[in-house]
Amino acid sequence: MSTLENLAAAVLLFGLVMYALFGGADFGGGIWTAFASGPRAREQRENLFHAIGPVWETNHIWLIFVVVTLFTAFPKGFAALFIALLVPLVIALVGINFRGAAFAFRHFGRRAVRGVPLIARAFEISSILTPFALGMTVTATATGKITLADGRVNIEAWSWATPFTLVGGVVGMAVCAYLAPIYMTVRTRGELQDDFRTRGVIGGLALGILTAVEIPVALADAPLFAARLLTSWATPIVALAVISGTTTQLLLWQRRYAWAQVVAAGTVALTITGFCAAMYPDILIGQLSLAAAAAPRATLVAVFAALPFGAAVLVPSLLFLYWTFRGEPNPEYPPDSPED
Repeated sequence: MSTLENLAAAVLLFGLVMYALFGGADFGGGIWTAFASGPRAREQRENLFHAIGPVWETNHIWLIFVVVTLFTAFPKGFAALFIALLVPLVIALVGINFRGAAFAFRHFGRRAVRGVPLIARAFEISSILTPFALGMTVTATATGKITLADGRVNIEAWSWATPFTLVGGVVGMAVCAYLAPIYMTVRTRGELQDDFRTRGVIGGLALGILTAVEIPVALADAPLFAARLLTSWATPIVALAVISGTTTQLLLWQRRYAWAQVVAAGTVALTITGFCAAMYPDILIGQLSLAAAAAPRATLVAVFAALPFGAAVLVPSLLFLYWTFRGEPNPEYPPDSPED
């Protein structure tokens, strides 16, 4: 495989990791609004909405980046994936749209004091459903059950829904639920900060257990992926993810929240990188390699020629946005509403 194809795959991985770290945290905010509890449940919800508000639309730029890179650099892979995985991808798309609409309508609904409970439930359900569908989509590429014949995808009903992908969907939810409360520990103070600290610890334990469970499930349901994961250079990456996750738990225990936020992001990045390392050099494991799915060299050259210009506009804009709304605590959350 040529260097350009490897670089394009690395760009795709970068976009996937960035979407998980930023968009995933937004979904996690929706998950924890659904599971807000205790005497400060309302405060938890309001601070989550306060943190998500300035950046929730912007974070989806990473999903757009992933999709555009995929269909430009790996058009055959794009075609195969979007044919074979149409159902979970449509579910994710519907969830993203419903979630965005509910988030916006909630703001105006609170002013009118109408429909807030229904809108809030729509936001919460779509925040749970979307990462589940995306997790299933990603892990479905590793099952080996999506097959190609003469370059055409063999579509079997529910071939994307297997024990491995179902656990993968729950892992997708767990990644989001893990990041959001840890990010919130540097955006809150006092007892509310302790609430998010506790939820961050719970999220870390859940993610660790689920990723561990996924390995024996993969041995039974996705044997080629499991073999690569346990016998290739993906293994040390997974080991680093485990170390990083454990370190995050210790940092939360010691209340070193700024470092916990950084290391938690590293945990998720390493987890996704380990998955992709086990997939390499395929985009559909055992069926379609990155080399076979790649665009002609001239197209790849054009992609890398355009990337610096896009980055010159995008990166400073995102840095300015994230710095401007970098997460100061919400001093006054809105007055009581009928949301609960």
